[in-house]
Amino acid sequence: MLTDDEKRFLDWWEKNRVKHKQVSYQLMAGLPLGILFSLPIILNFFLGRFWYKRADAVGISQFNPAVLVLAVMAISVFTGFFNKKFKWDQNEQKYLELQHKATKSDENKPN
Repeated sequence: MLTDDEKRFLDWWEKNRVKHKQVSYQLMAGLPLGILFSLPIILNFFLGRFWYKRADAVGISQFNPAVLVLAVMAISVFTGFFNKKFKWDQNEQKYLELQHKATKSDENKPN
């Protein structure tokens, strides 16, 4: 027998599973988390000049800003996309398990 929460999840996931599977949705919904994940890299770079002056002097002389921007963008996209992809897989697995549980309980009911 399914609980009310499980029934609500089944209904919700049946309506939203196709939308949540789209790559564009996964990318756009996961991008804020990806940016939040890569934000410490930017902060460390810009605040590093305050805690170690010599490393800053050497680092700035060999620094290419395009590399930092590209790395931060790649980390953001990768983290955001795969986080949403992983959550979709978890929800899909839960959905399939609950469907199986519902069909098993329906089969065991006496007529």
